[in-house]
Amino acid sequence: MKIGIDIDGVILDYERVLRTYGDLYDFIELKKDGIVNRNEHYLRNRYNWTEEERMNFINKYFLELSKQTSLIPGAKDVIHMLQKEGNELIVISARGGTVKEMKDVAMKKLQEEGISFDKYYWKQDDKLETAKNENIDIMIDDSYDVCKKLSENQIKMIYFRDKDMKEIKENEYVKEVSNWGEIYRYIKSIENK
Repeated sequence: MKIGIDIDGVILDYERVLRTYGDLYDFIELKKDGIVNRNEHYLRNRYNWTEEERMNFINKYFLELSKQTSLIPGAKDVIHMLQKEGNELIVISARGGTVKEMKDVAMKKLQEEGISFDKYYWKQDDKLETAKNENIDIMIDDSYDVCKKLSENQIKMIYFRDKDMKEIKENEYVKEVSNWGEIYRYIKSIENK
């Protein structure tokens, strides 16, 4: 099976770290209550920051927080199990698009953890084309928008949803999970059909 995997919020717990420091930046540094949508994945839609405030946050925190981010529990073990079972694992990530050095930070962290993939696609703002070109059987992502778009194009999605993120209606093309144990269980259930 060909499995596409996002990095942030799926393998690295970056999204939760980013939201934590986004809230601190908003409250302490900007001295406001700028959250307009707590369930929003993207900073530009989560806070009512000006473009200058958003860019200040990106420049001050993105790379540094990326270096501090740890693996999501179970990611390493399940990735290794899926590889031993003969699955082809392909990274499809937007990482490196806003701050290009973040790709190198992720690669270093993956190497330190002994995790590697068959292929890497970085700076992927639109993951649909890559998923189609690679003939992905299933994609794991934490973005509601990515899951919605790919599933509407008949690509099976595993929506790795953090509790504060938007819920998605499950169907034959999208399954919502909250941990790597659920990911493994779901992939095995598909294989056994």
